[in-house]
Amino acid sequence: MLTYEEASDKIIIALDCSKERAFELADMLAGKATWVKVGMTLFYAEGPAIVDAMRERGLRVFLDLKVHDIPFQVQGAVRAASLTGADILSIHGLGSSAMIAAARRGAEEAAEQRGGDRTRLVAISVLTSMDQAALSEIGVESPVAEEVARLASLAYGSGSDGIVCSPQEAAEMRALLGPDALIVTPGVRPAGAEVGDQKRIATPAAAIEAGASKLVIGRPITGADDPVAAFDAICAELMA
Repeated sequence: MLTYEEASDKIIIALDCSKERAFELADMLAGKATWVKVGMTLFYAEGPAIVDAMRERGLRVFLDLKVHDIPFQVQGAVRAASLTGADILSIHGLGSSAMIAAARRGAEEAAEQRGGDRTRLVAISVLTSMDQAALSEIGVESPVAEEVARLASLAYGSGSDGIVCSPQEAAEMRALLGPDALIVTPGVRPAGAEVGDQKRIATPAAAIEAGASKLVIGRPITGADDPVAAFDAICAELMA
């Protein structure tokens, strides 16, 4: 059975909102929440200062930039992103073993430059907004689970610390990658919550039971009438 602190550490609150709302939510949840996700919209609008602001509030940061480019560019981009002090950074699993190895070098260079722990890298497998029809549309005919496994093996074997996948693939990925892999799962919705644009979803408790390390949860918390109560309810589900 998890303690409240352990349950909190499993939840990454997705701040897919304006800077003002992000600060409001961070101040509201500080002291309870452990992690927030800063995505592309917020980071591109506010830059590295938004990571500093979250860390000043005692929050750890998953910087979800889905970095994807040629290896040289990725190495530099990951180095720069890691220097913000982000704890976890996402890269794309489609970028080849050379790109992922370059990302790892960039993260290691940043850690050496600023001291402290290296930013952990998680590779995107198949976006949770995609289903089999969406994969077929871009020319991928293999089943979703097979494509996730292929990309996960490539990424983890090339230097990523783990992967991002839907809760539906979490159990298979845990078996494939082993106990040390960092498995981050978006597409997590408490029972009765709106699904939104997610296709491959599960409840928080089911995702953790399947082997997820961290759960990315946005609107069920940030869009709730009482975000603190919504966060507490998810923690209670994980503690049950």
